Amino acid sequence: MNATITADSVHSKALPDLVAKLLAARQESLVLYHRLAALKPFTLVDPVRHQLRCFRQTLVDYLALGPFEVFQALEEQPVDSPYQQARQLARQLYARIARTTQAALAFHDRYDGDLSDPALARLDEELSRLGESLAARIELEDQIVVAVRHGRKTTIVA
Repeated sequence: MNATITADSVHSKALPDLVAKLLAARQESLVLYHRLAALKPFTLVDPVRHQLRCFRQTLVDYLALGPFEVFQALEEQPVDSPYQQARQLARQLYARIARTTQAALAFHDRYDGDLSDPALARLDEELSRLGESLAARIELEDQIVVAVRHGRKTTIVA
């Protein structure tokens, strides 16, 4: 009897499912980034505060998925895994991705707590710098995503 095994992608630790979670979290972060940027000029009003808070939380969730789930899952792959190329690539790119993580966490921390007019005056510039860092991160992550998808087995037959 042939059976296809499927996993709950939300709770799965399977590498393709983790990559899908990473991409979904990234998409959500980018949507919130654009919503926040659209609120210019930035003032101390509730919509800006709320959108900034939502974006910051989503950003941290997205940042954590790469090193704490996807890279860890790649490192845990057996020697004969079809994900060897993805693992090697992740190892090569990890330091560059980590730098983008640090830049994003610095943004997160700068806008933690009470906001002031001077902080909001720099928000547009800070968002622009963060956007450049996220674009670099996305290019690096996409290389790993392609390598994972290339190595993935499409169906498991039992």
